[in-house]
Amino acid sequence: MSEIILVVDDEARSIDTLRRVLERERYTVRIARDGVEALADIQACMPDLVLLDVTMPVMNGFEVCRRLRDREETQLLPVAMLTGLNDDESRILGLEMGADDFINKPFERTVLLARIRSLLRVRRLTEELESTERVIFTLATTVESRDPYTEGHLRRLASYSYALATACGCDAKESRLIRYGGLLHDIGKIAIRETVLQKEGKLTSEEYDEMKKHPQIGANIVAPMRFSVSVGPMVLHHHERWDGKGYPHGIAGDTIPLGARIIAVVDSFDAMTTDRPYRKGMSRAEAVQVLQSGRNTQWQAELVDLFVELIEHGHVASDDLSWVLRNA
Repeated sequence: MSEIILVVDDEARSIDTLRRVLERERYTVRIARDGVEALADIQACMPDLVLLDVTMPVMNGFEVCRRLRDREETQLLPVAMLTGLNDDESRILGLEMGADDFINKPFERTVLLARIRSLLRVRRLTEELESTERVIFTLATTVESRDPYTEGHLRRLASYSYALATACGCDAKESRLIRYGGLLHDIGKIAIRETVLQKEGKLTSEEYDEMKKHPQIGANIVAPMRFSVSVGPMVLHHHERWDGKGYPHGIAGDTIPLGARIIAVVDSFDAMTTDRPYRKGMSRAEAVQVLQSGRNTQWQAELVDLFVELIEHGHVASDDLSWVLRNA
């Protein structure tokens, strides 16, 4: 199937030129004549590339580009702006709105095709990354399935992490990344023996040393993901303590990434309130007492207080994991 290019322009001459050149190269060309029509077209069927005119009625190209970058499903969609404007101010504004490239009018065929091929190559690489990420998210659920006593743990951690991040004042993007961190925090346990994961009694020192390797293994697994720069440190440091007595690196206080501090609080709460082979889960009230007793030693006090407030007001609940998989 040929790659789909959406041409967004209100000038008939530009549309005819682009259609002729692109169809000769066997691309599938769709046309939108203003920004509103373009957004509706993209919503109905995602193209592989958007060629977006700057000056249009109803909604100009800068605004269309901004809206595409604000939507999670189109954040990585390649956009090249078509412009007869050569002033730096317009180019700077286009870059600020998220444009990937500029193509000047009138079109020079060789340059036009070279830039289109380059942008489509980036699109293919992005799709490969997205495919890798879905495999990793699926792998995270496989880890959970190895231990029947932690069923639903990842859904709850994703939900708790997101709720606490939002309560902390994180914006939508950062909260979403922390949600991913909550989902992926234990993915490194895929490399831990089941006899250790499912042991009913206390771990030996050797078994505990093996278990302590899972944050680093997890960080290595998520490294290929496009947001690994943000999520990787959460996975790596979610067992650090506020007082520096955690692992793997023994860092303390604000040097621990915020996402990891959040996951540490909610992960501990969920572990305490879950039944295990060797013990019955605590009540929420009992778990809250433990969290409060660990303020400023195991966990950051402000995060404990915020999470307890969320619990008391009924603002934390398990979540549907399919949301995370759909939006990976």
